[in-house]
Amino acid sequence: MRELPTLEAARDLDLADPLSRFRESFHLPQHEGKDTMYFTGNSLGLQPKAARQALEVELEDWATYGVEGHFQGRNPWVSYHERFVDGLCHLTGARPHEVVAMNGLTVNLHLLLISFYQPQGTRRKLLCEAKAFPSDRYALCSQIRLHGGNPDTDLIELAPREGEHRLRTEDVLAAIADAGDELATVMIGGVNYYTGQLHNMKAITAAAHAVGASCGFDLAHAMGNVPLELHNWNVDFACWCSYKYLNSGPGAVSGVFVHERHVRDANGRGTATRRLEGWWGHDAESRFKMDPEFVPMPSAEAWQMSNAPVLNMAVHKVALDLFVEAGMPALRERSLRLTAYLEELVHAVAERTGANLEILTPTDPAARGCQLSVVAHGYGRSLFDHLMAHGVIVDWREPAVIRMAPVPLYNSFEDLVRFAQVLETGLRELGHAV
Repeated sequence: MRELPTLEAARDLDLADPLSRFRESFHLPQHEGKDTMYFTGNSLGLQPKAARQALEVELEDWATYGVEGHFQGRNPWVSYHERFVDGLCHLTGARPHEVVAMNGLTVNLHLLLISFYQPQGTRRKLLCEAKAFPSDRYALCSQIRLHGGNPDTDLIELAPREGEHRLRTEDVLAAIADAGDELATVMIGGVNYYTGQLHNMKAITAAAHAVGASCGFDLAHAMGNVPLELHNWNVDFACWCSYKYLNSGPGAVSGVFVHERHVRDANGRGTATRRLEGWWGHDAESRFKMDPEFVPMPSAEAWQMSNAPVLNMAVHKVALDLFVEAGMPALRERSLRLTAYLEELVHAVAERTGANLEILTPTDPAARGCQLSVVAHGYGRSLFDHLMAHGVIVDWREPAVIRMAPVPLYNSFEDLVRFAQVLETGLRELGHAV
């Protein structure tokens, strides 16, 4: 029977990894005087320790300057959204004029679909994954109805093959080809929230374009988790939240990507792409002239409706700076090692206890981020409750999935070994081992 690694061995791995130092940049919840084993960065990331100071700067400037903080503050509010461009480009593989931080995720999805889902004639169908995150499906169905369509006929929902948990890329590509000139838009989660599967966004985009459809992605579970090359992949649009892997706080600001061909013409001016229009999307040079006609920014900023929610976004800058400092390539390399280590520990505990622990997430590291979704057959929610009671913070999804994400910015190899020990004890105490 295989042995679990010792805590000392795990600590040696942490000491040898220069990225381990970033753990000290975050507040970790405590359990009985020790750091919790916090594996829910795929739901809400931890608070950066510098967040409080960043908020205090803006609160102090508000107190000192009042409305003049828009121009005299240490980080002038009138251009506040511009502070995020470098960090967002680093994480998305975008060009500076293709990204902007604004609004909330589903709000941004609606704004983008106004531009990129434009059914005409027989080209009316919208393709997504079956059992997408519910908010995505609500948005897609309401957009179809907004255009006078019927989700029962106009929404194509792709499900895994019988007996499988994940979509095969070849099945996605085949479905796009089959829809052909009836397909208006493809919109899929870049990483599936339930299984943790990383989709081949480059191939899906190419397939959509080959039949004349637009293609976009909800990157809520991909942003800050996996490397992205949205510009080079020719993606039309994407949106994400920043409270999961990006550690920007509960309900934090979203962001969007719009490929440059949709944001500026050959002369560098904003395009006439159909969109909902608002004041902050207007040309910055003439915005305060209060002209009645909308002149779009020649960038993704044209999709902005309102000025930046500064207090919301102050923490976002702190969080993005940590990603830039660590570097996404290095974080991805650490993520691969942490997730593989967790996978081995789950298999070892299954062998040691006889429990049937099924991992729904792909075994191929290139087809997943740092999340593993596990079903402990025969245990149900009682195992989840045991983990939570012993300082392991994971996520439960009906009917029987425990999701856990070893986040490379703050999780450690020691966390994973401690988790494996708690998991094994729980399986034995609950008495369902075969």
